[in-house]
Amino acid sequence: MNISQQILALDARYNAYRVPNNPSYRTLYIRRRNQLLRENAKREKLDHSCRRQYLSLRRQLLSKRYGPSESSLSRSRSASTYSKLSSFETSFDSLHIDPSEGGHSPGKPSHRRYHSSGSFKFLPQADIPESPPRGVVPTRKAEASRRMAGNTSLGENYAFAGMYHIFDQHAESVTAIKFANDDKFRLGCSSADGTLSVCVLVPSPPSVTCTLRGHTAAVTDFDWSITNDFILSASLDGTARVWNPASGQCLRVVNDSHSCGLTACRFQPVNNNMLLTGNQKGHLSVFNMSTGKGFKGGSAKVSAGVKSVEFDSSGILVWVGDEKGSIHAFCFDVASGRLHKAKRMSIAEGSPVTSISYRSWMNREARDPVLLVNVAINLLCLYGVVDDMGGLKLKKSFAVEHKSRHVRSSFCPLMSFRQGACVVSASEDMTVYFFDVERAEKPCVNKLLGHSAPVLDVCWNYDESLLASCDTEGTVIVWKREQREKHVP
Repeated sequence: MNISQQILALDARYNAYRVPNNPSYRTLYIRRRNQLLRENAKREKLDHSCRRQYLSLRRQLLSKRYGPSESSLSRSRSASTYSKLSSFETSFDSLHIDPSEGGHSPGKPSHRRYHSSGSFKFLPQADIPESPPRGVVPTRKAEASRRMAGNTSLGENYAFAGMYHIFDQHAESVTAIKFANDDKFRLGCSSADGTLSVCVLVPSPPSVTCTLRGHTAAVTDFDWSITNDFILSASLDGTARVWNPASGQCLRVVNDSHSCGLTACRFQPVNNNMLLTGNQKGHLSVFNMSTGKGFKGGSAKVSAGVKSVEFDSSGILVWVGDEKGSIHAFCFDVASGRLHKAKRMSIAEGSPVTSISYRSWMNREARDPVLLVNVAINLLCLYGVVDDMGGLKLKKSFAVEHKSRHVRSSFCPLMSFRQGACVVSASEDMTVYFFDVERAEKPCVNKLLGHSAPVLDVCWNYDESLLASCDTEGTVIVWKREQREKHVP
C-alpha cells in the first residue's frame, strides 16, 4: 500500500469522530482528501520521506485528539479472535461429507456430475502443511499458463490505483450493491432507507440515473435479471417488487403470503419469469413475475429466518442460509417451479449465514464447483459442492470481522491463467479484504481502507477493472484497479 493510501486510510478510520451528527460532511471530507492526494501524487518529484513523516505526525495528532481508533483497538483484539476460531474447527470438520453418501437414487440419471480429485482438510493453524494439498491448488502444469499471463502474482494483480468515485445518495446504510450483468459501468444499490438507486460511471462525472421508490421499509436484497431489463427487490415491508431500471417504474408488487418481512430474493437464472423470495420466518416462495402468483409446490420452509439465497448456474440447485447457522440445499424444478428439499448442513450453530455466492470453478486448474459463505462468527468460508443434492465440504476459511451485520462477499470474476484464485469480502472493521484461497499461510493479499463505517457488501464489474463497496453510513466507494496485465481469453 503506498503512502497516499495509508494517509487516506488513517483519515477514514477517524472520520466517524468528525461531526458525528453530520454524515454528509464526513463523506465530503473524505472525498476531498482523496482528490487532493491523487492530484499531489501526479507530481513528478514527490518526496516520499516527507510524506512518511507527515503520516507519522498525523497519526499522533489524531490519536491525541480523538483517542485510538476502533480499527487500532480491533488489532489488539486479533489474538483473542484467532483463539476463538479453534473452538469452531471441530464443528467445521464434522461437515466433511463423502460424495458417495449423497447424490441421486440408483438408476436415476443425474443432471450433472462433479469430479473431485482430492480433499482440503480444515486443519488447526499449527498443522497447516507447508504446501497446499492436491485437488484445489493447480499443479506445476500451471507454470506455462502463468507465463502467458505475465507471471503476475495475485497480490500485484489486485493492487488498486485509488478511489474512482464516491456515491452518497442514500440516507441510511446501503445493504447490497451489484454491477449489472456483463456491464462495466452500471451499478445498482439497495438501502435501508427503503429505496434503490441505479448509478452510471461513464460519462464523467458518475451520476445516479434513477431512484426506485415504493418500498415503505428497508430494502434487504435485490437482483438484476440476466438481460438487465428488470430489477427484483425484497423489503422488510413484506413485498417483493419488479422494477424497470431505466425508467424507475414499478412493474409488479408481490405480497408475502405470510405477512412477514422479506430478507432475500433471486431471479431463477434459467427462467427469469420465476422469482424466489425468502422471509424472516424461514419461508421460501416461488412466484411468476408476469402474474404475481405463486407456483403450486413452489414453497418450502427452513428451520429459521432466511438470511441469504443462491442458485447454481443451471438453476437446478438453490442454497439457503438461515439465521441459526445452517445451509439448506433444495432441488428446483425449472419446468414446474417446485422446490424439493435435499439436504440441511449445520455450519455454525446460532450464527447467521449472511451471504452465499456460487462459482462453477475458480480457475483453469481448479474445476470443482464451490460456494463462498459469510458466517457471523468472524469467518469467510469456502465450500466445495460434492454431490448432485448440494452437499458441501469445507475447503478453507479466513478470518474477517463479522459478528452482527449482514456482511457479504464475492468471487473475483475473471478466471485467468494465473496460478491461484482470489475472493473479496466486506468486513465490520471498515476494511475490504482480498484472500488468495490457495495460500496456506498469510492468505490476505490486499486490503482497501477508505470506509469510515462497517462495510456490508462488495462487488466487481465483469472485467475486474472496478470494484464497488458499501457501508452502514450509506457510502458507496468505487475503486479502480491498476491494469497490470492483459488477460488471455
